[in-house]
Amino acid sequence: MTDMTQSPEVETSAQPRKAIKRGGGDPATRGRTTIADGVVEKIAGLAARDVLGVHAMGSGLSRTFSAVRDRVPGGSKSVSRGVKAEVGEVQTALDLEIVVEYGVSIADVARAVRENVVAAVERMTGLEVVEVNIAVSDVKLPDEEDEEPEPRIQ
Repeated sequence: MTDMTQSPEVETSAQPRKAIKRGGGDPATRGRTTIADGVVEKIAGLAARDVLGVHAMGSGLSRTFSAVRDRVPGGSKSVSRGVKAEVGEVQTALDLEIVVEYGVSIADVARAVRENVVAAVERMTGLEVVEVNIAVSDVKLPDEEDEEPEPRIQ
């Protein structure tokens, strides 16, 4: 007569194995994320340009060089022009240079730029923005032409 009952060893091997937890802790805390200064500068530059009353970013000379560079085939528009970021492990500080439209309240534009930049940088990077310094380098008058050079080829 044969015994048809299975031994306990067979039963345990048929049960699904429990995952072995290795490394301990939450996977999201394993490793380190670093964010380059240029990444924060691009985010801040785009956020600042979204504010009504901001005509351009950067000083007159940097805008002229950028306008020439933008016309070169294959060249890309510099979204970080006029922005300098210092990025640490958990905090960042920003310096922005802007040109405002004539007739707008510079204090209101600066406040709106600061709020928009802080919100965008903190949301996208998780870094704490400790300061946003804004230098208004020029006012764009209604009858002034942009400082872009004439194209050589028409």
